[in-house]
Formats: sequence, structure tokens, C-alpha cells
Amino acid sequence: MGFFWRAPATARAQGRRRFLLYLVKPSHYDEDGYVIQWLRSAIPSNSLAVLYGLADDCNRRRALGEDVEIEIVPIDETNSRVCPAEIIKHIKANGGFGLVGLVGVQSNQFPRSIDIARPLRAAGVQVCLGGFHVSGCMATLPDMPAEMKEAQRLGVSFFLGEAEGGRLDQVLKDAAAGALKPIYNHLDDLPGIEGAPLPLLPAERIGRTVGGLSSLDVGRGCPFQCSFCTIINVQGRKSRYRTADDVEAIMRANLAQGVQYFFITDDNLARNRNWEAIFDRLIHLREAEGLRFKFIIQVDTLCHKIPNFVEKAARAGVKRVFIGLENINPESLVGARKKQNRIADYREMLLAWKKVRVLTYAGYILGFPTDTPETIVRDIKIIQRELPLDILEFFCLTPLPGSEDHKRLLLSGVAMDPDLNKYDLLHVTTGHAKMSKAEWEAAYRLAWETYYAPEHVETILPRAVATRLNADSMALLLLWFSASMALEKVHPLESGIVRRKHRRDRRPGLPLESPLLFYPKYVAELLAKHAEMARLLWRSLSLARRIKRDPQARRYTDVALAPPTVGDLDAFEMFKINDSARAAASKAKRLAEAR
Repeated sequence: MGFFWRAPATARAQGRRRFLLYLVKPSHYDEDGYVIQWLRSAIPSNSLAVLYGLADDCNRRRALGEDVEIEIVPIDETNSRVCPAEIIKHIKANGGFGLVGLVGVQSNQFPRSIDIARPLRAAGVQVCLGGFHVSGCMATLPDMPAEMKEAQRLGVSFFLGEAEGGRLDQVLKDAAAGALKPIYNHLDDLPGIEGAPLPLLPAERIGRTVGGLSSLDVGRGCPFQCSFCTIINVQGRKSRYRTADDVEAIMRANLAQGVQYFFITDDNLARNRNWEAIFDRLIHLREAEGLRFKFIIQVDTLCHKIPNFVEKAARAGVKRVFIGLENINPESLVGARKKQNRIADYREMLLAWKKVRVLTYAGYILGFPTDTPETIVRDIKIIQRELPLDILEFFCLTPLPGSEDHKRLLLSGVAMDPDLNKYDLLHVTTGHAKMSKAEWEAAYRLAWETYYAPEHVETILPRAVATRLNADSMALLLLWFSASMALEKVHPLESGIVRRKHRRDRRPGLPLESPLLFYPKYVAELLAKHAEMARLLWRSLSLARRIKRDPQARRYTDVALAPPTVGDLDAFEMFKINDSARAAASKAKRLAEAR
């Protein structure tokens, strides 16, 4: 079923014209060419929330005139079907008075975006596309890439940069006049976001995510220079911030519609100069007013060195934290310009979060120049023994368009996969000095299997009980991350509950399957996957219950949970894997002795 438009009663009653604004966050295609979509998806789209909030503000201010109501239809394709034919029908019935905005489009979503746009443009519907792919390419490359030129030939307009500061007004006014510009370029003039309209989605949209999870950003930009990152070239290296007042307003607006769980999408909240004022305000809302909400945040590996940051984060409602660990090999970190990550700090940082009962996720990149299948497995096993980490998620080192890595390889003539659909951090898209494509792909699968092996799950759960984390929730998360790859062949962040496939929503160029083949196969896949998931769920929860019943469970300890000491730098294998690791340990030891 698609997302059906209903004209608002207020507009009809007041006799206003309606401008139809569809805001679509596209998904991308799986290995068989079907759109990756779920009954309930995992991660909400902050781009969609931001654009919805800005568009709603345009409507409240009557940006298109007192006689025009802007009707906004937000669609996240990861949990809702996009039907171009329906959109065409509704906009044509409205006299062509409308616009489709394809928002937050990443590189792997660009092919799907153009497949959505093609029938819309053929029917004369106006389309404007923005997001990291088009902004990143135009910010870093000397020439517009071929896929963007093709989109322009279709008549798709591009929006580069960010839409705050009244910039969305101009796009809507041009669309209302039927005169969209080919490009709206704001890359060199990034707006402030203090006091900007709030990122907000209707509760019905939020309800389509697992756990009713919403999102917000409290800052943009990053001061670091990681070569694989696109953020610094799109959002800039100079950070911009929302205020504590802004964040309180976002909380109250969401709580008013029953939403209590949030993902703060900032790449690094610890570098937000307003972090303490924001945390203090959230603490007040929780402790003085009794409001209930919780957060997932993203930080760097140095956040624990900021006085009070970890402790106040926990009091403010942070229950889970994502950390850009990336690797335990200093050679790889330096090569990727991730110099801020110091492996000698990893255990201290993770134990700081454990102390305040916050669950830790970490991202880990595979495919750095010195990686081999053997070193990847070796390093994961070191992490399992020596770091008190809960969830580890793996990514292939990918030259994302908009990153320094992509620009360097492109200008050097190095071969990269031409299919943007594969630029999802799950696929191998370029060559490697020590691994063939097949070896790299196999190493990626093996990484998941190694970390989430049953024997390591039986280590993580006792650690969770010993550090007062919820063992049942931990068991469910471990199952989610392992089963997403094992059963669905998608990254856990792209996963969801109950995979949806529509026979006609297949990538152009692939054959349309017969209903007699498609539907029985689809139903059989669903039944088989959910039967296996039920078996794994029973096993996971049974293990969690058994560990919780153990009277000694809270006394569990191991090497990873031991308080960090200078002696770690001599005893732990992490600091012996190569010369750079030994050098990092020696430097940390000298600094510790100097103190």
C-alpha cells in the first residue's frame, strides 16, 4: 500500500489553494533489485524531520501567500511504499500545483531516487533533490559526475547545502510559479541553526520505526579531518549549534505527541560547545519535572576526558552511545587521518560508559591498507578479550562521493565500482593492496560471524549483568545485529521488522517476476526467516535468564572489565600487534609517568 493523500479539512473550509509538497526519503535496492523496506524500520531519517519542520514553518508563515496552504506529505521509503503513479495522480488533480522533494539522498540511494524521479518528470511533476551525494560531489569534484548530469537532463533540480535561513522558501516559491532553478547552491554559505524551526515528524511517521524512535540534530559540522568522511565537506568543519532552549522545545513537542525515544544524529555530540547547557536542561526536565525520555548519541573516543560529560550524559537520559572506534591499529587510524583516536584510551573510555550503565556501540572499518583476513580476525578476537565493548558493527572502507578518499582515487584514475547502489558501506567498491575482492567480502562476513559467535555472546551477557545493564535488552540487541546480516544480508542499521517486498518495485533493467513465482517465494522466505528468528530469540532470552539467575552473576569479571592501569600497556596484546601499536603504548606510558 502506498501513502495516500487526504486534503486537510482546514484548507477546504477556509477556501485556500493547496500546494502539495511530498518529502520523500528514498531507500535503496537489495542484491535482487528490490527496494529495502520494512513494516518497521530501524533508524529514523533526520533529514526528513528537518525538512518537515522547515516546510511546516513555511506553511505557518504563509510563505506562498495567505491564500495558499502547504500540505506536507512525509514519506520514509524504508517503512512506506513510494508510488509515483499515486503522486502524479494527486498533483495533477491539484492542477499541477506541487513539488516532490527527494531529501537526504546518500550515494547508495541516488539510483533509486532517479528511478522515482523519472516517471514524475515524464508526467511534468516538479522534482528537487538534495542530500549528501549531490552536495558532496559538488563540494569536492572539479566536474559534475555523469549520474547528476543525467538527472539534470530529466529536469531534476538540485539543492546543495542546507535549507535553513529562508532558503526553502525560495524553492517553494519557484515551484509554485512552475520555475524551479536547475541548481540551488548554498554550499559556501552554511546557515546557523540556533533558533531555527525544529526538526519534527508527525507521530504516525515516527510510529513506523522500531520502538517509536525519532531523531534530531543539535549541531552540525565536525572539526576533524577523517579522509573517509563526507560530513566535513558538506556540513563544514566549523560547528554550528542549537541551544538548550531549542532542544527543550523539541523534547516538549515530541512528548506532547507521545514520543519519548530519540537518536541525536550529530556525528560527535562531545564537540558541541553547548553540550553541558543542553545536558543540564535535559537533567532538569527529567529530575525536576519528572519527564521521561531517553537518547542514543554519537561521540568520539576522547569524550570521557571532558569533565562531567559522561556522567551528565547518563543523567540527561542517554542509554546508548555510538563511538567511532574505527580500528585498533594505529597505522590504519593515522592513514585515515583519524589521529584523534588513541588506542591506549579505549579501555578507559569504555569503562567510563560502563560505570554509568550506558550501553556502548562501536563502528569498526575493514579494508585499511594493512588489513588481511588473518589480521582482521586477530584484531576482533583481541577486542573480544581486552575491550569491554557491547555492540560492534562493521563497515567496509568505502570511497564515498564527497569524501577526500573518493576525490583522491577518482583524480588518480583508480577503478571504483560504477554502481552507486553499492556505496552503502556493506559492499566492496574498490581494490585493495593485500586482499582480492572475494577475500575482502569473505573477511567482512567473517568479521560478523567472529564477533557474534555464541561463545562471545556468553561473555557479553555476563558483563552486562555485572555492570547493571539490562541482560534481556542486550540479548535482543545482539540478536538484532547478528541476525540482520545472517538472515537478511543487510546491515543492522538498514534492517527492520518484517521485510516488505513489492513485485513491481524492482530496479529497472531486471525482469518483473511472475506473480506465480514471486509471491510463493516471498511468503516462504518470510516464514523461514521468522521461524529461524524465533529459534534464535528463544535461545538468546533463555541464555539471558540463565545468566541472571546465577547468584554470582553480578560478581563476574574478566580482563576487559578490570580497572585500567599503566600495566595494561605492557600486558595487553592490543599494544603488541605491530610497531605503531608498541609506539602508541610507549607514548601513553610516558605521559602517565609524567603525570
